[in-house]
Amino acid sequence: MDLNTKKGLPAADPELHAKPRFDPPELENAGPTAHGDPMGTPAEDERILWKGRPDRAVLARTAFHTRSVAIYFAALVAISLAMGNYQSAAIIAGLCVAGLGVLNLLAWLSVRSTLYILTDTRLIMRIGMAIETRINIPLKQIAAANMKMRGKEHGDIAFELKGERLLGYLLLWPHVRPFRLARPEPMLRGIPEPEKVAKLLADARAAHGAIERNLTEIKEAGTPGARQVNGPAAHAKSGASLSGTKELSDKGLEGAPA
Repeated sequence: MDLNTKKGLPAADPELHAKPRFDPPELENAGPTAHGDPMGTPAEDERILWKGRPDRAVLARTAFHTRSVAIYFAALVAISLAMGNYQSAAIIAGLCVAGLGVLNLLAWLSVRSTLYILTDTRLIMRIGMAIETRINIPLKQIAAANMKMRGKEHGDIAFELKGERLLGYLLLWPHVRPFRLARPEPMLRGIPEPEKVAKLLADARAAHGAIERNLTEIKEAGTPGARQVNGPAAHAKSGASLSGTKELSDKGLEGAPA
């Protein structure tokens, strides 16, 4: 997927956007509302290209590590049974069920309190289980986008950002790329049809000038460098056309609790 493409803007879905009261009608019941917050509400002159939220099962497995926890407790139960300590095995099994229940509950709460909105000028992230937060990412501040498939139908897309104003890792979690503490990278977690979303993002980003690097595949920590999904690496070229684009703040990533 090439974020340096020169194709025109993708067509917006007319059913996703109408003159907003607080939100366009199709966003009012799609997740957390912005309550008129301009950082979380698409403006009348913005085109809504896509909206979505994480898949609960994928989020539980990848962000809350339910599979790893289950394997760990299963190993403890097996060791206890092998040693003939059936009481300890039962206690450990009970702790496993309780722990997995808590982790899945947190994943469910996270999904319920999350809404991602892609417009032709920015990416809006309404997140926060305890404190609702609005994250506003102007598309022209995205330096690179990285994708990782999570199974056949879901995936993550993380964003490397230009500018100096950055949000904290803990404020973004779990909607942040793991282990990037110095420069946190906001991430769309466990979204359906990630390749389709990446294509929409690529076309919308191209209208704001050339990008430094193409969409690449996220690699786990400690593995070799990222592999390009499609095409050679593209570097930003001076003098890229910005005609017809809406001007947004050059401060970079912006966000605040609701």
